Order: sequence, then structure tokens, then C-alpha cells
Amino acid sequence: RSSAKLVAPLGCLVSRQKHTLPDLPYDYAALEPHINAEIMQLHHSKHHATYVNNLNVVEEKYKEALAKGDVTAQVSLQPALKFNGGGHINHTIFWTNLSPNGGGEPKGELMEAIKRDFGSFANFKEKLTAVSVGVQGSGWGWLGYNKEQGRLQIAACANQDPLQGTTGLVPLLGIDVWEHAYYLQYKNVRPDYLKAIWNVINWENVSSRYATCKK
Repeated sequence: RSSAKLVAPLGCLVSRQKHTLPDLPYDYAALEPHINAEIMQLHHSKHHATYVNNLNVVEEKYKEALAKGDVTAQVSLQPALKFNGGGHINHTIFWTNLSPNGGGEPKGELMEAIKRDFGSFANFKEKLTAVSVGVQGSGWGWLGYNKEQGRLQIAACANQDPLQGTTGLVPLLGIDVWEHAYYLQYKNVRPDYLKAIWNVINWENVSSRYATCKK
């Protein structure tokens, strides 16, 4: 598969450029045995692709509503824009948060920040896992950065609500806990999936995101 870099999703609405499904920087089977190839293929080529396609459709409708000055239509399109735009944003981050060479613990500034804000890496891991397990229905568990306070925070978002757009936190590490992310392999046992996913977390990417958002 292509190793092209993933591009930032959900640009300015006035742009005529349509959103596209980003290539994964690894093969669908690369994360096995922790996440199997069938899940990755369906998750990426079907679920994420649907968010991209629907986002392009709703943006076209939104631009038409803007051009007409139809505020009622603009308001009515907001939920679909949030859901599909959030799905595109969240998954674009999620793919880069995973790696066949992942796992272990972060290093450098990110590790120091984790120790400062959570006491230890083990404590951080336990808290993010607990928050992710506790998401009711579908949603995401996140490690984010609070720019105003200069500290890391853990948060959960329902459905495809994007972290930064709904909480103001800059997303560093997202864990997808929609059933489509794990059900084919882990059935309804979400804790087993969450235990496994730590083996493929791309700490190099998370550290890079942390360094960027601090600038």
C-alpha cells in the first residue's frame, strides 16, 4: 500500500477541493495479531470512506445554503457536518496513532509530561483505558493537550464528535471504541481490544503531535 502522508482533513468550506480517503502508511495486516486485517480493511475502506463521501456531500449542500443565505438550511446541516467531519478528522488521526512497530512507552518530553500530569505512565494508561471502556455506546477515548493550562488531559467524546472542536483540547492520541473498530475480533469484550491496542500505539507520532502543539 502507499506510504503517502496523511493530510489534514476538513479544510475551509469555501475551497472547491474535495476530501479524500487517506492512504494507510502500513498494510491492512500489519497490526496483526492485535488488530486483524479484516477489521482494518473494513474500518478504513468502508467506514472511513463513508465519512469522507458524506462529508463532501454535506459540504456541497452547505455551500449552496451559504450562497442562498438560507440560515435554516445551514443550521439543519450542522449535525451531519459535525458527524461526518468529525469521523474524517478522528480516523485520519487514528491511523497515524497506530504502527506495526508501536507499543512500549513514549520517550522524551511526552513521557516527562505524562509523569508530571498523571504521576506515571502506568497510571496514565490505566486512566485512558478506563475512560475508553466507560464510553457509553459509540465514541472515542482521547489524550489531549490543554494549551491554556499547558497540561495533558484525558477526555471521552461521544459518537464522532471531534476532540478539539468540542472540548478545545488538541488531539494527541485517540482510541476508537466504536464496535466497528473491534467487534469482528473481540466481539463485545471492549476491554480485551483496549488491552491489545497498546501494543501498536505509535508513540513517535504522538510525541511529534505533542511537540508541534506546544509551539
